[in-house]
Amino acid sequence: MDAQTSSGERLVPFKSPKKFLADLDAAVTADVVMSSSDVALIVENGVIKDVAIGNSDLMQENYADVWRGKKWTETVTVESQSKIEDLLRAAPSKKGQWRQVNHPSVDGIDVPIRYTAVRTKTKNRIVALGRDLRSLSALQQRLIEAHQGLERDYDRLREAEGRYRLLFQSVSDAVLVVNAQSNKIDECNPAAATFFAEAPDALVGASFSDQFLKKSQRSIEAVLNDALYSGSAISEDLKLKGGKECKISVSPFRHDDDVRLIVRIVTPGDEHSSSAAGGPGLFHDILESLPDGLVVTDLEFRILEANRSFSEMTRLSGSRQAIGRRFGDFVGRSSTDLNVLVSSIKSHGSVRNFSTVLRDQFGLEERVEVSAVEAPAEHGEVYGFSIRSVARRLESSASLRNQLPKSVDQLTDLVGKVSLKDIVRESSDLIEKLCIEAALEITDDNRASAAEMLGLSRQGLYSKLKRFDVDS
Repeated sequence: MDAQTSSGERLVPFKSPKKFLADLDAAVTADVVMSSSDVALIVENGVIKDVAIGNSDLMQENYADVWRGKKWTETVTVESQSKIEDLLRAAPSKKGQWRQVNHPSVDGIDVPIRYTAVRTKTKNRIVALGRDLRSLSALQQRLIEAHQGLERDYDRLREAEGRYRLLFQSVSDAVLVVNAQSNKIDECNPAAATFFAEAPDALVGASFSDQFLKKSQRSIEAVLNDALYSGSAISEDLKLKGGKECKISVSPFRHDDDVRLIVRIVTPGDEHSSSAAGGPGLFHDILESLPDGLVVTDLEFRILEANRSFSEMTRLSGSRQAIGRRFGDFVGRSSTDLNVLVSSIKSHGSVRNFSTVLRDQFGLEERVEVSAVEAPAEHGEVYGFSIRSVARRLESSASLRNQLPKSVDQLTDLVGKVSLKDIVRESSDLIEKLCIEAALEITDDNRASAAEMLGLSRQGLYSKLKRFDVDS
């Protein structure tokens, strides 16, 4: 007959235990018990009489020698004592009941173990079987960390998409995103809809070439193919069905497994109003007022255009002061940073959230993230850079002292954010603080003994307690 646990789960016991298990002697039974659990206890009248451990990690805690002869409730933390009492009371009546308790360990970190208790024929004697839950806890922690990482990545992606949408919708140039394979328009901004005299919904999904006269469609096909092979292309004069004349500037980019084309419509008015070196319509009112620094350079990293935010970040009196200067004068810990950035642009076409520093004209540095892209212009290729301050997101040096790295991975993660000298100093402080706390714990807060254990004078220990703000 099936049994049930206290939570209602069904148990399927052996049908004929007396027939098949009656000949098991004590040694075999002990092997079975030890093999089926990480830790097994023989408890009589609430006192642990014997201990068997089948987990190498638990063996390091020396629980077997420490627990024998102690009350079971004395081996667990205060909040777990009531759970042990429940197990002792429920053992004869509730089969399959499991309770998680915490055992103190030598390193101060509680060890979670899940127990069930089975009553033997001897009065007041039970066998408790336990399973170590630390590996499960570690997996759960990794799952939580992975989930939090995904959430952070999603937030960054959503923020980047929001910036892209703002720029795409607000820029006064007519811009479309065209599927390279189907030649259909995937997206268009309001300026493009106005230029083609169509509603945005009517343009999306329509053929891009069909918006032009037939004699221009062959030229459009050629310039789109040229952009796919060379990375960018600008057409000759084209005519829309309505008679308007324009040129198109095309740049490809990859989206998932498909290739898309950013198509910018260049009208005769745009050509006359464009800057000589920077290409048509690089900066408009919306770009000028963005809080992020925006910079356009030539392939030699000479600044062609910069917005107001960049001049404020570099403490220049105006963006005109930046024009003609080298971008590397302001950005990068060294020339290596700029070389890595450009190499990534060449390899991938764009770079997002590259961590580096920005120097103002007085030499003061600020940590920033740089996003960059290589784009076509009428007079050759240019680089576009978006610079965002991350100072508010970084921890202050005071908070770094309170949240020092606890592992090699966290230490190496500080490389590039904190100097090697600071990393070594902060790590040394961490080790000193942990050793002092451990000595105080071992000596039960006897400061004289702790000072002797650490090889310090009492005055030296008091000085370090004050320095590290150790409360004991």
